[in-house]
Amino acid sequence: MHRVIFPRSLQYLLAIAEHGSFTRAAEVLHVSQPTLSQQIKNLEESLHSQLLDRSGRAVRLTDAGRIYLEHARRAWGELDAGMRAIHDVHDLSRGSLRLGWNPITDYLTCPLLDRYNSLYPGITLSTLEMPQEHIETAVLEDIIDIGIAFRGKPANLVESNEIEAELLFEERICMAVGNAHRMAGTVDHLSAEDFGKESLVLLNRNFALRRHIDDYCAQNEISPRIAMETNSLSVIIQMVQVGPLATVLPVSIVRTQCGLYPIKISPDLPGKTITVISRKNGYRSPASLAFMALAADWSAHGRRQVPARPKRPCYLEKKPPFDQQKKRVVDLQK
Repeated sequence: MHRVIFPRSLQYLLAIAEHGSFTRAAEVLHVSQPTLSQQIKNLEESLHSQLLDRSGRAVRLTDAGRIYLEHARRAWGELDAGMRAIHDVHDLSRGSLRLGWNPITDYLTCPLLDRYNSLYPGITLSTLEMPQEHIETAVLEDIIDIGIAFRGKPANLVESNEIEAELLFEERICMAVGNAHRMAGTVDHLSAEDFGKESLVLLNRNFALRRHIDDYCAQNEISPRIAMETNSLSVIIQMVQVGPLATVLPVSIVRTQCGLYPIKISPDLPGKTITVISRKNGYRSPASLAFMALAADWSAHGRRQVPARPKRPCYLEKKPPFDQQKKRVVDLQK
């Protein structure tokens, strides 16, 4: 294919230099000798320099011809390498994918990324964490190829008609407590009124999940007791794991974190949808198309499901109540 892209005059020059004859070069190229001669003449006129010495029995390159041919061969090699690179991109043995998400969707969809990376190790995957409302803008401005969004009702997956969205799955939301909390492992259901009495550590109001929680509290006339706000989901998880604070997270995240216990709130916290978004009429690279296809298959076959207990061993054992700990210290001192 690259022979069609490479200029004919340069193909002809390479053939003449290789065979030392206009006649033999014309036979190999399946063109007439006058056509071959005219192409070389046009090339020499465009360069204002004689490339071939036709005075002897064999046709030889002039000094200018040798120098020009060196560059022509390098150009040929670069074009050939370019064609191989294009093949590699379509073959998914090389390429890149830019992915945008927020702190919630990265926890929920990391298994999908792990699967993608194992299938296409030659694809360079770049992730960019950003607030929920910036993901669509980043897709429209070609800052990212694909966004993974955390949204409310499935009926309103996207705000822009230039964005296309595919539903990955719906996620339930619950309260979560750690080993140091009085309800850890003993309570699995809580009223909205009692939820309002808990001291919470939550994401700040820049995040969709926090606004989702605030809306629920407003609808149920709850004044939440917020002890701590942060922009880091990791900080929230660690604070709940080691201390008495509670939080609100997707059920899938709670189930995969060591030492966290899910507690359902009644009435239920409305669920959220996880969607994959891209530009509706924009160019989609083979790497992007492969990711979209894998995401659809992952969702359809329930591969997002995680075990109720974490796979790794949990060393955050539940501690006894403080009064029992104090009694044990006194007994040891006797």
